[in-house]
Amino acid sequence: MIKNYVFILFFTLSFFAIPKVFAQDFNGKESDTQKIEALSIYPNPVTNNRQFVNITTRYNSIKQIEFFNVIGKKIYATVLNGRELNISRLSTGVYFIKITENSISETRKLVIK
Repeated sequence: MIKNYVFILFFTLSFFAIPKVFAQDFNGKESDTQKIEALSIYPNPVTNNRQFVNITTRYNSIKQIEFFNVIGKKIYATVLNGRELNISRLSTGVYFIKITENSISETRKLVIK
């Protein structure tokens, strides 16, 4: 009978200990994800048939730019050395821009009217 109590006690303690071992460590803080410092995209929304959008950051180093449509399909990719990005290839609509600078990526929305 004592063996049964020991077994039940062991089983109960292990039941409460297992979730802590297999649980994912998520603290819910957004500060763990890195963001590109002082990222700015303007004008946004783009109007009046403009051909260029300015993308500036704190360091203004080389950026990899990827354009995605609203269903997530990559439609265009380029490398930006300066600040002005040529958007003449894009028609009116809503796009998501993934900007990667110094191995840090950030995604923003761009509207072309």
